[in-house]
Amino acid sequence: MSGASGFVAVLVIDLHFPEAGSLKSKRKELSSIKAQLQGRLGLSVAETAHHDRWQRARLTGALTSGSLGTLSAAADKVERWLEARCPEGVRVQRTLASVDELSDGIPSLSTEG
Repeated sequence: MSGASGFVAVLVIDLHFPEAGSLKSKRKELSSIKAQLQGRLGLSVAETAHHDRWQRARLTGALTSGSLGTLSAAADKVERWLEARCPEGVRVQRTLASVDELSDGIPSLSTEG
């Protein structure tokens, strides 16, 4: 991975909101979390599952960097922030890969002309 042209981290974030009594209350909390992940921590994020559940949400987020060390540190920071913000329930699955690794199996990924 040392000669890679860049790196990406994909974070799958499962959240539990034990105090949420409605979709509206979950949405309010989730909206705040997503805004802070994007604005403060630079995570591109989308809600990807459990849209109709009051107390659960799944977010998928991505970070990129030219350095694996910098990327790993940024992902660590996101995880620490989530654990502090949602102590009652958060689980994060992290996948790190180089752009070269990702493009190896996808011949049409390059758009250079």
